[in-house]
Amino acid sequence: MSRALRILVAVAALAGGSVPLFAAESALMRGTAITDPDLLKKLDVLTIPRLLWPERNANVPLTTDQMFSQLSQLKQIPPAIDAELERYVAQQKAAWPSETIGVGEGFDVQLFDRANLKSPDTRFVLAGIVNRMDRAYVSEESCGEIRLIYRLARFDNKPDGGKTATRLPMTFNLVMKARDPHQTDASGKPLTCAEVARRWLDNGDWQGLIGGSVHPSDVTLDRIETNIQVSVAPKSALHDFRSDYLLKVFKYDAATKTFEESTLENQIDRDRILADDALRRDFKEWLLAPDNLRAFDRGTVLIPEKFLAKAAVVPTPAGLDASALQPEFGMMAGESRDNPVFTDNDVVGALKQAAARGDMQNVRSVAGFQRRLNDVTCAGCHQTRGIGGFHFPGVDWLADKPSNSTIVPASPHFVGDQVRRRDILTAFAAGNRPDFSRGFASRPQTRGSQELAGTEYQDGWGAHCSLQNAGSGTRDESFTSWSCATGLTCQAAAASRRIGMCFIKTR
Repeated sequence: MSRALRILVAVAALAGGSVPLFAAESALMRGTAITDPDLLKKLDVLTIPRLLWPERNANVPLTTDQMFSQLSQLKQIPPAIDAELERYVAQQKAAWPSETIGVGEGFDVQLFDRANLKSPDTRFVLAGIVNRMDRAYVSEESCGEIRLIYRLARFDNKPDGGKTATRLPMTFNLVMKARDPHQTDASGKPLTCAEVARRWLDNGDWQGLIGGSVHPSDVTLDRIETNIQVSVAPKSALHDFRSDYLLKVFKYDAATKTFEESTLENQIDRDRILADDALRRDFKEWLLAPDNLRAFDRGTVLIPEKFLAKAAVVPTPAGLDASALQPEFGMMAGESRDNPVFTDNDVVGALKQAAARGDMQNVRSVAGFQRRLNDVTCAGCHQTRGIGGFHFPGVDWLADKPSNSTIVPASPHFVGDQVRRRDILTAFAAGNRPDFSRGFASRPQTRGSQELAGTEYQDGWGAHCSLQNAGSGTRDESFTSWSCATGLTCQAAAASRRIGMCFIKTR
């Protein structure tokens, strides 16, 4: 039994021997995510140091200054973040020379305080646990991933000697493989993906939480993902309100026992591709190849590293219309560049051939190709129906009234995707091959239409919809199914000619 699982056994014992892990979960998240405040408070013993330093017996979690200085596995993370922030500041000064930038409210652009990562008053608190077995197509042997999502919090002394916590705008995701392929079940047989899925779908089986790794630091650790709100700029005479988020990924190297800076999955390095004619040609040829285009359509494409970036700055809000705020901007024809990667003829020709093979489910037009090219990236996904720049800000169980402190732990995109994820778990549990495909980030697939019908996730108030269905132009086949429920109408939320939002009809 792993260190983490032994901790969970102890938690269960302290709670009276039985912990109904999913008793308070909503129907949509049942079996796919843990967001119950009381349970997360108990499971907060699964701290990052406990998982990365199993020999440590102290019951007190490490503060960030201790964590980054004492855990050698994490030594590359602070300098990598520092370097990105220095680049960010230099770019901001060049783009907006008349604006001041720094830490504190006295600046035009207010920066994330890096001192929080070296402070004795801050630590990472468990804000949620998410099952991502729907990502098993990346590595079938690992059965997908389990993500332990931590939120940075600052603890301040109260006058009465107690402590209160303030959540800070940074998440730290410890991503683990859903199973150790060498692990066995109670009968001594190899642990299967079906068994891991069943443990998650079983309301009372706590062992399904992280898959049961024997040596977490060497066998099941995969990577660390960080998301930091690096700046906030109030509305001014120069620009509207904006907030930028920095995304970084650090892959675990078992040989060096460190998390090393890595590329972000599918985060196309737009500027580098556009500046290199050979790379531009290679990317177009690769993506329009039949097998890759089919995976691109289904949202399961894995773009080669040579086309990817090691960081992404995500501006919000980005809006629905094409603009330089979006990660693919400039790669498609008509987006203010003379030499785009893809012309309309390139895309139309590839889609016609794919349609003849019966390959396409989602992308059926140039606009659909463009939208998928955005939302397949980390940055584009984070800009879609997010809560600021986060899809899972998590549960603030540290507050005096946790049930009131966070109205929702996750974004509409996250919640709307839970039906698809649970379908995949159910298929795994039954021993069947799951369908890993997904729709656009703006709109869940129709496989969840019955459960999601009439909600903001599918066709209710606030859902994204097709303006063409509202009679504003030629139908775009990528979005014809994006309708509104009875009593609602699709109205333009921006200047976009294709996508709007569902609102109550007005005379």
